[in-house]
Amino acid sequence: SKIKDIAKKVLSCINPPTKQCKRLATAITQGIAFHHSGLHNKQKEIVEDNFKVGNIKIICATPTLAAGLSLPVFRVIIKSLKRYSGKWGMDWIPVLEYLQMAGRAGRPEYETFGEAIVIAKNEDNKEEIYQRYICGEAEDIYSKLAVEPVLRMYVLSLIASGIIRDTTALQEFFSKTFWAAQFGDMQKLELITEKMLDLLKTWEFVTSNDNTPANTSGFTSALSLLKKKNPVVHQLRATQLGKRVSQLYLDPLTARELIDRINFAQSLKTEKKIQPTSFSYLQMISHTLEMRPLLRIKVAEQDLVQEQLLAHYEDLLEKEPAEFDLEYHDFMNSIKTTLFFTEWINEVTEDKLLEKMGVRPGEIRYKLENADWLLYASFELSSLLGYKEITNDLRKLRIRVKHGIKEKLLTFMKLKGIGRIRSRKLFSNGIKDMGDLKRIDMASLGLFF
Repeated sequence: SKIKDIAKKVLSCINPPTKQCKRLATAITQGIAFHHSGLHNKQKEIVEDNFKVGNIKIICATPTLAAGLSLPVFRVIIKSLKRYSGKWGMDWIPVLEYLQMAGRAGRPEYETFGEAIVIAKNEDNKEEIYQRYICGEAEDIYSKLAVEPVLRMYVLSLIASGIIRDTTALQEFFSKTFWAAQFGDMQKLELITEKMLDLLKTWEFVTSNDNTPANTSGFTSALSLLKKKNPVVHQLRATQLGKRVSQLYLDPLTARELIDRINFAQSLKTEKKIQPTSFSYLQMISHTLEMRPLLRIKVAEQDLVQEQLLAHYEDLLEKEPAEFDLEYHDFMNSIKTTLFFTEWINEVTEDKLLEKMGVRPGEIRYKLENADWLLYASFELSSLLGYKEITNDLRKLRIRVKHGIKEKLLTFMKLKGIGRIRSRKLFSNGIKDMGDLKRIDMASLGLFF
């Protein structure tokens, strides 16, 4: 039947199918599905498409389904309006998020009206939900330019693309943004953009025709305030490195950190000390803003992750933060994320990763896509810096991460239609290189596939 065919499609998205795939397929045979960020993208599409045509009647979903998707939903049932928020425990979600979830019901292209039902624990809880969400107003929307990583990227991209060529044009551009209209204080806004510009100069992504050192202290002198009345216009230009960082869509802070770690790796190679390993490069990309959210260490995993950190301590390309440093928590989570990538390139299956590290197939794909991008960016930066050995290390590691293979299987990745499973079959059957592959007859080769 049609519903069984849908279940088979869900199972075929990942080879071999994981326990989660099997649970989803079983649910679909009953006309029900679940949908969350841990699903493979193809599985999400199958669930959404078949719900639209009525083959699937009910979807149990996390808030990921509430973000912009228009589905023929008549009724939305919201089990809880609270979410875990770190050290503060469970907290109420924003009104705007409630409206997004409730707004999935009764889409005008499908229904004349819809129902949104919230489950309350008792009468007091019911009254609080009513006052907070039914009578409450949605929160104001704020410009994302106020977020430092976004502002850093925009300032660099405007200069690298040639849209902005001097300091006056930079201030004029930002004075016309929604951020400026919302912020109001133009003098303070100019100081913020100047601070970003100073950072980009310090990181050697931007140069200007003035000879004054970059001001990264945050201190504003009386002389600089006087200059603002009659500002000197300075020409701005992106360096070759700055242009490439902008083209790679990296946060300049991440780019600077990657460059520092690549420089350290090169110094190790030059001095012929302990050589960087795959763990070195994987931890380098794992401890970035772009890789967040990182895999969190569970209580039961703390000793294991600590042991692995000690085992790989000399492989690190950065210093371990102090235990009470604000960065320490993220640093340790980057170690767990690195261990996940290490397991993946050592051909641990998705089912085992789910069982061993609690990483679901959708999370695996998301992490692998981010890793591919960050390894490519690191490859490009090391190439620009002229570090041939490191560039080659990163090229090989990127292939291994993409296919989830050990280094000895890299040879087979040059062949069309050969992936992780087929290359492992070839290697396990005594075919170690291209020479062995050329000597085998076609009939025998067909047995492996």
